[in-house]
Amino acid sequence: MKFVHRFAYYLIGLILGLFFVAAIFSGKDTRCNYFPNARVLNDLRNKPFGYSEKASQILAEKWIDTIDIKNTLQYGDVDFDKSNTEFGKRKIYVIEGKTLKGQEIILKIKNEESKATLEEIIKK
Repeated sequence: MKFVHRFAYYLIGLILGLFFVAAIFSGKDTRCNYFPNARVLNDLRNKPFGYSEKASQILAEKWIDTIDIKNTLQYGDVDFDKSNTEFGKRKIYVIEGKTLKGQEIILKIKNEESKATLEEIIKK
């Protein structure tokens, strides 16, 4: 079989395969969170989110807003060295991020099975 014929068969198979893959995965809410940082942030974003009294008081000071919290949960960095992530214990994640004004912040978020609670906001 000539190279041109083999190449044509290859392209036909490739196009059909891509069509089937696109048909299977279209319309699904699939995410590829392979790294620990992305998995933790995705888990916290998808749970019902609450605020502790201490965090609510800091939010009332008006130097930080809930939009800054959401942006930090989207683009922040989880500091696993400072976080308490032992199996079986209550997990508290330390997340570093920035406000819209450029102020660096640290969020301490308690992660439970059914919800996530912002425990503390620290200005750097």
